Amino acid sequence: MITLPPDYRPSDDEEFMNPLQTEYFRQKLLKWRSELLKEAGDTLASLSEGGIHEADITDRASVETDRALELRTRDRARKLIGKINLALQRIENGSYGYCEETGEPITLRRLEARPIATLSIEAQEQHERMEKTHRDD
Repeated sequence: MITLPPDYRPSDDEEFMNPLQTEYFRQKLLKWRSELLKEAGDTLASLSEGGIHEADITDRASVETDRALELRTRDRARKLIGKINLALQRIENGSYGYCEETGEPITLRRLEARPIATLSIEAQEQHERMEKTHRDD
C-alpha cells in the first residue's frame, strides 16, 4: 500500500502512471464512488418515506416532477459508478491512463478532469466526429 503525501498532485515531470499517480487516481475514484453511493442512499431514504401527501394538485405535480428528476439523476449516478468500477479494474490490471484505441497515455489534465476517461482527447474527438457523421445519415 502506498501512502500519498497530503499535497500530492500528479505531474508531467514524473514517469507516467508511476505508483504514486496510480494510487492518487485510485483514491480519487474510490472517494467519488463513495460520494455517489452515499447520495444514492440518501435518495432511497427520501423516496421510501412514503407517498405524496400534498392536497393541492399543483403541489403534488411538483413533488412528482422532483422525484422523477431525482430518479433520473440516480440512474446517471448508477451508470457512472459502473464506469468508476471499470476504471478501478483498469488500475488493477495496469491499463489505466492509456487510450483504449491508440495505447498512448491520456494526459494527466484530462484524467484529473475526467478520471474515468478511456480515450485520449484526440481519440475522443475522432470518435465524436464519427458519431456525428453516422448520426447525420
